[in-house]
This record gives sequence, C-alpha cells and structure tokens, in this order.
Amino acid sequence: MQPRLDHDCWFLSGPTAAGKTALAIAMAKHLNAQIVSVDSMAVYRGLDIGTAKPSPQERLAVPHHLIDVADPTQSYSVARWLDDATRAVETIRSHGQSILFVGGTPLYLRMLRDGLSPLPETSLQRRTEFLEELSRIGMQALHERLRTLDPIAAFKIHPHDTRRVIRALEVISTSGLPLSQQQTQHPNPILESHLFVLDIPRAILHKKIDERTRTMFENGIVDEVFRVTTAYGPLGLTASQATGYREALEVLAGRMDREEAVLIVQRRTRQLAKRQLTWLRGFPGARWITA
Repeated sequence: MQPRLDHDCWFLSGPTAAGKTALAIAMAKHLNAQIVSVDSMAVYRGLDIGTAKPSPQERLAVPHHLIDVADPTQSYSVARWLDDATRAVETIRSHGQSILFVGGTPLYLRMLRDGLSPLPETSLQRRTEFLEELSRIGMQALHERLRTLDPIAAFKIHPHDTRRVIRALEVISTSGLPLSQQQTQHPNPILESHLFVLDIPRAILHKKIDERTRTMFENGIVDEVFRVTTAYGPLGLTASQATGYREALEVLAGRMDREEAVLIVQRRTRQLAKRQLTWLRGFPGARWITA
C-alpha cells in the first residue's frame, strides 16, 4: 500500500540530533495534526535510548504513529512501513486532522515521494546462503559482486550496509533483474512543496551529536541492549547494524571499551548527518528552517 499524499500532509526532516522533535510538537499543534514517524529505528520496541524517541510526555501532547510497532528481532522493511503509514494516515484522516510526517530516514521519504514497486519475495534459505557467504568472503566482496550485477544499486548502497546489499543480491537472484530496474519512480509533488528541513550550522550540529552520544552511554544504552536481548533474544539484522546499538553490542561482548565506542558512534553519526543533508538538498522546493 502507498499513503495518499494530499494537501493535509506535511513533512519535517533534517539531520539526526538537529532537534526535530520539539519543532514537530509545535508544528503539529499549529496544524491540528498527528505525527507519523519517519524513523527506521523508532519502530523497534525497547530500543529507546539510542533512538532518541519522543518522550512519553511528548507523545501524550500529540499522538504519534509508527513508534514501537515491531520487535527488535524482526527485520522491518520499507514495504511494511509504507503499509503501516497508509493505515496511520487513514486513521488520522478519520479524526478530521492533518498528518505531519517527521523523521530523517531518507529511504522512507524517498518511497513516500516516488512510490515503491513490488519486489519479489525471497526465501529464508536464500538469505541464509548469502549470510553464510558473507561470513566466508566478507562484506567488501559481496558489495563488489553487487557492483558487477547492478552498478546503480551498488552506487546508492553503502559498502557496509549489510542488510541492503544482501537484499539487492536476493532480488537479482530471485528475479534475474537488477534492483535498480525494479524501483520505478512516480514523484509526488505534494511532498516537496510541503517539506520543511531543519538546518543547523555544522559546528553546532557536531557538538550536539557528540553530546547526545555521550548522554546515550551515560544513560545506559549498553544496559538497554542487555535488557532487550534478554527479553527478546538476539537483535535482528536491522537493529544490530544501527549506529549506537552495533557498538553497544561490541561493548557488551567485551570486544570494545566504552570510550572507543563513544568515539566511533560520534564519527558515524556525523557521517550519517552529512548523508541526510546531502540527500535532502535534492528537494529544491523544500523550505529550510534555521535552528
């Protein structure tokens, strides 16, 4: 399913740690809107500290959707997010309110704008084969293979993004067609004309990222990972690869000390923010708000 975007839909994005939540609450009240989260990690139950989810008080002030909707052991696909977002939009409209999409996950925003072509289902056996191959030959070799089979997809997917590289190879293996050929685009002009992007000077953003990372570890992200894995079992591929949780797992396993983890998360989060901003600049009609 694909949400029907109309003039009652608004969008707020920006780099991680820019302060979107506070602005989103104010915008939602002004627009008489409910919020639909556009965050690929906020969907997971129990993963709270590293995802900087809205607080219970903020979620009481304005209803939020697509937060805590999946177990952290699951792989939550963009297709499932689109289905859930469609239902959320229909629910909000039934209450006579507007919809405010809030978050910085570029893939989700891109699918809202362009649509999602149906992709072939792949078997658990095929995925297991790719994961076993990953353990034998490594991520670089798999990404090189993808670059040979589908150069466009390989260019768009980071060499260390295990989940998306394997998914692209699965699609090719199942259908015989490159992933890039199966992702058609049907741009929706509403998204761009109703998109606000929170901008912030780079030095200030980096300082906020560094401070938030230290706060995450001080507030117990490693203990959170222990509690979640005890309650649910091992984190799924998506959650375990997320910046912050990947490093917390390493600390928990004794393969990394806390200070090293903090520095790595700070660096990776700054890189993420840069990629988010680069992608958002591809919307020439967006309105940039200086924080």
